[in-house]
Amino acid sequence: MSSLAFLVTELELQSLANESRRKHPEIHAKAAEKSLAILRSSPEQATASLASDSVQSDDLLRPLFMGCATKNTKVVAISLGSLQRLIALKAVPQSAVAIIVSTMNDAMSQGVDIQLRILQTLVSLITNFPSIHGELLGEALLLCFKLQDSRISVVSSTAAATLRQLVIIIFGKMFNEDHQESNGTLELSDAALPNGSTKALGLCAKDAFSVFEDLCLLAISEKLNFLKLDYLHKTFALELIEGVLTNYNELFRKHTELLMLLQHYLCPLILKSLSDRHAFPLTLRCTRVVFLILTKFSFELEAEVEAFLMILIRMVSEDFDASNPDHSGSRPIWTRVLAMEIMRGVCSDAELVRNIWDRYDAQQPGSKVFSSLVVALRRLITEKPALLGVSAQMMGVGISHAGDSATASGSNYGLDVGGITGMVATTASATVSRAIESGIGLSVQNSAMKLQCIDQLDKADPPPIPETYIYLLAVQCIVSLCEGFASFAGPLYTSIMVQRPRAADEPVICAPAALDLSTLAQDDPATQHLIIVRSMVENGWSALLAALSFIISINLSDELFIDVLSSFQALMNATGMLALSTPRDALFNSLSKFAIPSRVVSNLESYVEPPTPRTSTSFTDNLGLTAPIQAPGLSERNLACLQVLVSSALFLAGSLGEGWYGILETLQNADYVLNVKAPKTSTNRRMNTPMTISGSVSAKSSAERGKVTPHSLIMDIDSESVLAAVQRLFDASKNLEDSAFQDFVTALCNLSSEMVGMQSDGNTLMGSDDSFSHVPISPHGRRVSGIQASRTLRQSDFGVERLGSVAILNFHRLIYCAPEVAWNPTTNHLLWIMGLSSAPQSIRVQAARVLDEILTVVPRNLASNGDLQAQVKRRVLDILFKQIVPASAEVLVTSTNVELRRMGLETLYQILQASGHTFFVEWGSIFEMLGSICKPAPLSRSQSVDSISTLSLQETPRQKPLPLGYVDDRGYTALVKIAFQSLKLICDSVSVLSPEDLGLCIKTLGQFGRQADTTIALATAESLLWSVLDSVQAKRKDAEMEPEYSALWMCLLEVLGLCTDARHEVRVGAIKTLFRAMQVYGATFTLNTWNDCIWKIIFSLLDTISIETRRSTFEPKTLLNSSLATQSPEHAWDESKSLTLQSIGSIISEFLVNKIMHLDSFSKVWSVLVAHIHDTVSLDRRNLSQPALLCLGKVVKALSGADASLQARVPEAWECVWKACSDMGSMVLQDGRSQLSPSTNTTQPHHAFTQESLVALVDVIRSTRSISLTQTKEWPLQRLNRLMEILKGVLTYPNSTDYRPDVDDLSPVQVVVLDAIADISLTGPGVPSLILRHLSEFSTLPFLAASHVPILSPASPGSPIAASSQKQNTYIALSKKVIPLIAEFYMRFKDELEIYEDGTLEAVFSAYSMPIKLKYEYSAPLKFGKDPLWKTATTSFLCIVTDSVRRMAAFDDRISDTRVEGIWRQIIGVFRGGILADCTATEGFSLEDQEAEESFDLSLISSLEIDIVPHLGDTRVPDHLIVQLAKILHKGSQLYKSSIDHPRPDSPSIDADVSDDSWDSHDFEKVDLDIGSTTRGILAPRERFLFWCFDLLFLICSKVTSDQESSRKRVAALCLPTLLDRCKSTMVNYVADEALRGNVPFPRAREDELLYVLRKVLDLRLSSGTLWAALSESPSKFSVSQPAIDVTLSPSALIADVAKRSPVAHLFYLYSELCEIASIPRKTPSAWVITNSPPPEKERGGKFLQPHIGALEEDGDVMVVDARTLARKALQVLGKGMGAI
Repeated sequence: MSSLAFLVTELELQSLANESRRKHPEIHAKAAEKSLAILRSSPEQATASLASDSVQSDDLLRPLFMGCATKNTKVVAISLGSLQRLIALKAVPQSAVAIIVSTMNDAMSQGVDIQLRILQTLVSLITNFPSIHGELLGEALLLCFKLQDSRISVVSSTAAATLRQLVIIIFGKMFNEDHQESNGTLELSDAALPNGSTKALGLCAKDAFSVFEDLCLLAISEKLNFLKLDYLHKTFALELIEGVLTNYNELFRKHTELLMLLQHYLCPLILKSLSDRHAFPLTLRCTRVVFLILTKFSFELEAEVEAFLMILIRMVSEDFDASNPDHSGSRPIWTRVLAMEIMRGVCSDAELVRNIWDRYDAQQPGSKVFSSLVVALRRLITEKPALLGVSAQMMGVGISHAGDSATASGSNYGLDVGGITGMVATTASATVSRAIESGIGLSVQNSAMKLQCIDQLDKADPPPIPETYIYLLAVQCIVSLCEGFASFAGPLYTSIMVQRPRAADEPVICAPAALDLSTLAQDDPATQHLIIVRSMVENGWSALLAALSFIISINLSDELFIDVLSSFQALMNATGMLALSTPRDALFNSLSKFAIPSRVVSNLESYVEPPTPRTSTSFTDNLGLTAPIQAPGLSERNLACLQVLVSSALFLAGSLGEGWYGILETLQNADYVLNVKAPKTSTNRRMNTPMTISGSVSAKSSAERGKVTPHSLIMDIDSESVLAAVQRLFDASKNLEDSAFQDFVTALCNLSSEMVGMQSDGNTLMGSDDSFSHVPISPHGRRVSGIQASRTLRQSDFGVERLGSVAILNFHRLIYCAPEVAWNPTTNHLLWIMGLSSAPQSIRVQAARVLDEILTVVPRNLASNGDLQAQVKRRVLDILFKQIVPASAEVLVTSTNVELRRMGLETLYQILQASGHTFFVEWGSIFEMLGSICKPAPLSRSQSVDSISTLSLQETPRQKPLPLGYVDDRGYTALVKIAFQSLKLICDSVSVLSPEDLGLCIKTLGQFGRQADTTIALATAESLLWSVLDSVQAKRKDAEMEPEYSALWMCLLEVLGLCTDARHEVRVGAIKTLFRAMQVYGATFTLNTWNDCIWKIIFSLLDTISIETRRSTFEPKTLLNSSLATQSPEHAWDESKSLTLQSIGSIISEFLVNKIMHLDSFSKVWSVLVAHIHDTVSLDRRNLSQPALLCLGKVVKALSGADASLQARVPEAWECVWKACSDMGSMVLQDGRSQLSPSTNTTQPHHAFTQESLVALVDVIRSTRSISLTQTKEWPLQRLNRLMEILKGVLTYPNSTDYRPDVDDLSPVQVVVLDAIADISLTGPGVPSLILRHLSEFSTLPFLAASHVPILSPASPGSPIAASSQKQNTYIALSKKVIPLIAEFYMRFKDELEIYEDGTLEAVFSAYSMPIKLKYEYSAPLKFGKDPLWKTATTSFLCIVTDSVRRMAAFDDRISDTRVEGIWRQIIGVFRGGILADCTATEGFSLEDQEAEESFDLSLISSLEIDIVPHLGDTRVPDHLIVQLAKILHKGSQLYKSSIDHPRPDSPSIDADVSDDSWDSHDFEKVDLDIGSTTRGILAPRERFLFWCFDLLFLICSKVTSDQESSRKRVAALCLPTLLDRCKSTMVNYVADEALRGNVPFPRAREDELLYVLRKVLDLRLSSGTLWAALSESPSKFSVSQPAIDVTLSPSALIADVAKRSPVAHLFYLYSELCEIASIPRKTPSAWVITNSPPPEKERGGKFLQPHIGALEEDGDVMVVDARTLARKALQVLGKGMGAI
């Protein structure tokens, strides 16, 4: 004990003595004084006594123990202080330790100071006395535990701290004990393990085991084994456990018994605690312990760690409801935050993450811990996108966000990566708008907690957590994972691929390929970990990509943005290094969308520079009320993304493969934004707008915004640096290996193909000739970057430009590498673009310029080695040939194509100028290139063929495309001049050409010599031609070469043989001159000369011109525009042929008789001439048909001058012509039928016959008939039938476009057709019928002709043209002409039986029925004469029918019954059409006109009355036809159109079709009188005509004359049922309606109808037995005579039988109705009428005809009649007839 310590002890004892003097004298008197005496007497001896546990030690410590036992606080404090001092000085014997602990236990109930002193003393005691073990240690710890449970916070916290310290001390002793174990003197003691076994442990180890076991048991609330403690807060127990695990985790890994405690007690507790809902402190402590277990014991506790990870992932993945404060049903947010803080720590340990994958995910089966973690992080970060906002800077600058609220949220988050992330589809658009405009977002400053949640140990309740804190944690986790992949794989990739040892001749790889892990040593730990990393990335890249894509698009601070972008780059590099192409490409494509936002590109297309200087309208801008006007562009963040993308692409250049496509597309868009569309006023694209968290309009003040400083990395990025990096990427193509370079070039070509295709017509693109391109073209418009190309045409193509620069930079590859590496992809792609007609002109020219530069550079850099030089030059010329020479004749001649060819010719000239002397091959290609520029020569006469027909010429193909000069003479002239310069170079060194090449040279010179439009080139070509000729002549001196060079002369003669000119003027002049000479000198020609002229001149010229006229056709639309047609080259050729035909017609008609018919070959000449005319009509355009037919007509008419010696040749000639006319008629008929049936239409629009050509055809036919009739009689019927078919086809031809109006006057075609018919002699058998039938058809043409079918559009054969836009025949004038002509022909041949027997008369009546039936429905123009067609037809019909019925009666049995029935059927049909025609239109006529129309129709009724009815009863007329007439009159007499007059449901149907043959004449039914109606109905028009029909129906059934009595009785018997039904329905309807209407008056017509019926019924007298016959089964059989009365009948039946035979039997039939009307109590209809006196009996029984229907009633009495009176009179007449009156 030092003097200072002794002094302090002495003072303390003195204080104790003084303090206890009064209250505790025993302490003062005895113990204290004694102790002081011992200390003062000998301090060293006293110290020795305390340490040696002697007798004095008891004396020295006794006052202290006694002081502690008092209740005096001050005394106890002094005593404990002295004890603490002594313990610290180790001046306390070991035996006193237990007493000290007991003493402190007794004093524990004292005040706070005492308790704190006790705690201090305990720490000193256990620290300075290592021998404290077992139960004593437990008592000491128990003392602390008790104090820790104190309600006094200072005591409790101090005790807790003391316990922490003591527990650590205990495990420190165990640690020290482990180090002393090697001495072998360690005392061991058995300890019971949780699994029931025991283990010998050292004392300190056992103490530590016991303490930790009790701590675990306290945490799980179970009985303790070591401490005598009943309860301890779980949180404090876990805190103590955490402290132990933190400081002495190595002890646990070394001692399995401690690990067993973790497994048996601690881990189950934590799992249960995490699964259940507990308070914040307990869960916090559990999570901290979990983190320690995960990081420190992942190998030892593998199963437990797996469980902890999965439950933590589940906690992260679970959704929570922030609106639920008590978190009922879901975990509170702080639990997810705690879990995420643990996960952040786990993800930061890259090695731990790899071990987790290897231990769990890689095992089969195994828990997918890593995969679940990544998915959980992705789901977490995207669960509340509106909270995180949208980074406006990621959308670019100068982009309006006004429409964002109206758009789907998916289009804002992730900048068009909604398809990749798919996280924001449910976010409301209004929320998105607020997210952009507000200051929300994610940053470390605003989102992080000052102290992370897991470290807030002093909180009983969860601290306030920023809402975005958990998403910040997720971002940090994802960033750590990505950087962990790259940080491990990067150094290994560099050491393996770049820094590996190389052979002496092996070049350094500047762009290495990806790692091939299969080639590395599999047992190497580094390789194994690389495999692990590759597997992790391969399985988790999709979730990581989705998360990163989402994160980078939200409102991040600069620091976080840089971290996320770095992780993006790290993950891209890792996937590239590890050969994961799919995730690598996906990452590149995703980053490209952020680098070049699609909205920037689309807005740039429509951006217009604002006017400068600003006008006064920008006042609001100056006030800051609106956003500044700024061009759309890239923000710093976009540029940063772009720079990272370029950097990664440069790093992975050797392994990108097909991934180059997406990268190059992004670079293309960047070039468009930064270069093409960059503002002209600024070269520095660095953005001046400060970066804020929101990235948009911030809520902060302008001063606050000005203080925000962008991140240093972002500040250093500008457009120039980015563009320089892009250029370095393309320059790095030199460092690529051949395979990688091929991938690079192929991707560049693919990009260019798609871009060019998207600016082209899609249909043209897909259908274009792709023979030059090996590049596959995507048929859909989706692009990797997601940016759809604008339809605005760009002036150049990025891919083409870069392809050219890369090719020039790598020209050595073009020369020395295999063609498929660089040459084929590059040249084929450029050729493809050049040949794509739908591509923009500027891009095609750009491709040609790039290609020509390549073709020029390559020959200049060739080494002088033979084989390679020849191959490369052949390659160059092959490509140049494809550029200059069109691929096919279908290639359109446009200014762009001409420009491309011009550029190719200039390139050829440069190549020939630089190295033409070295060419020893491919001269043929060079001459073909030059010759392709020239206009093709016209077909020579020597190429014409002598043949009977020129049909074979139709398929003659063109040998060359259409001449360029015909389209653009200026472009053609430029091409010729440039090509000629190359040809001149060749001719300067013509000596190097072989004979074959000389032949090609001569032919090429000949082609240039024909170019008359270019006089300079023509003159020069001639001079060169003669210089070549001199060269050939000079070489002929060599005898050996003589034969080869002599053959060249024939080639020259062929070139110089120009016999046909392509210019129209020259052709016309030559034709006129030729035929003028033949006309002038033809008389002097010999027959041989004429033979040669015909065959070698006339026919040869026809053949040549026919070939030209048939090589092309008009476009369909040109037919509708004559001005375009007359300007076309085809029209010029047609004019030439028309002139030729006219001239040939004049020449042959003039010299036919004198010269040509005397030729031996006349028959062949005639047939060839007719064949030419036939072929012209059938194969050429229709504007040539008329000249050809006029030519033939002239020649045919010339045959009439043949003398007797030549008459033998005439029949053969006109027969040949008739055969041709018949064939041409077939063409007319076929064309007409195809018009009526569009589905079978095969006729081309240019084959439509004109009206003039049809007139010419009929004229030829008439001329042919005229010639034939001079030698023979009329043609046979079969030929006449064919003639009429042709004439009908000509007349009804529907396709002509030059119709003339034919309403008032006949058209020319109709005139000539009728004239041709008039020329026919009608004397032959069957001819009248033939003519009548065809004329009948002609009369129906206004109604049925093909011209009323919609005419097909020439542009689309299946679509009709409106009638208003297409002329067509009406045939009205023709019908007006033909209808009377038919009647005239009939009257002329009415006595011919054949017109009745062969159906001709039926056809005539059928033709008449159509206009009569249609009547007013056919609305024809009103300029066709006085009477309409139906009146003309009616007049003619009545004329014919009046005579025909008598003629049929006269012919009697010579006409078959079938024909009789057919004729009568047609007659009844005509009357039906006239009577039942729709006359509604007459209601709009004036009253005078209506009366006139009714009076005209009265002729039909009169004809029926006088002419038809007397003959209708003929026995050969079927009953159903007579009944049909009755039905017609029945229907024609109905006054109302409504349901008033329709038959009752149980009565026979009268409104059915009146042609129904199933009428049962005696089918009478009762009428239900209970049915009635109050509707007024619609009165039918022409009331007077309706009553006339009713009159005729009564007249037919009445007995009015004895003329043809049997016939009339038959008609009456068959028609009576219809009449009675008509009368009965009128009366029944009236009775039923009257009962309903009461006193409501009936319409006038109803009353008139009832009175009319009653009067007519009253006056009607039947022939005896008519009603009986009508009711019998065979009315016709019993119409004249009935069987005798059967007297055996019952009285009633007998009376009925007698009544039916009575003349008033009809009253008996109508008895019930008459009674009903007679008994009506109310007033019945009445009217004033004129009653005629009955005619004399002699007139009734005489043979003269009764008065006509419709005659005026005169000389009668005027009287009033009413229905009731008339009915009663009728009943009286019935009573008299039955004898009742």
